[in-house]
Amino acid sequence: MPHLTLEYSANLRDNGHLRELCGKLAQCLIAQQADGKAVYPIGGVRVRALAAEDYCIADGNPDAAFVHATLKIGAGRSEAVKKITGDALFEVIKIHFAEVFLQTGLALSMEINEFSEAGSWKHNNLHARFR
Repeated sequence: MPHLTLEYSANLRDNGHLRELCGKLAQCLIAQQADGKAVYPIGGVRVRALAAEDYCIADGNPDAAFVHATLKIGAGRSEAVKKITGDALFEVIKIHFAEVFLQTGLALSMEINEFSEAGSWKHNNLHARFR
């Protein structure tokens, strides 16, 4: 972990540059440090963007758009680390969409969800590649 999923209105597909944003957000997660150590293992970082084809925003104006980010992390990180991570990721998102924000209605949101290891299954050889 962490896994970051971006759900976005499909009207952002052409001008949202979502692939570029995924790369920026992955680098942001990799850069997170606490006590001089990486907060998140590089081999666990996943960032993906999924377009919502069917949606209605506010009054239904077709020019309105949204991006909602959900970060899923394993339990055990401090509230301070979660806040620093959330602030850093959300700032990347806001900067990325600054021009779109000035041109149209745009709702940006983000949440962080923690889960326990008891409810998680993994099979991953990426961690070993980055050791």
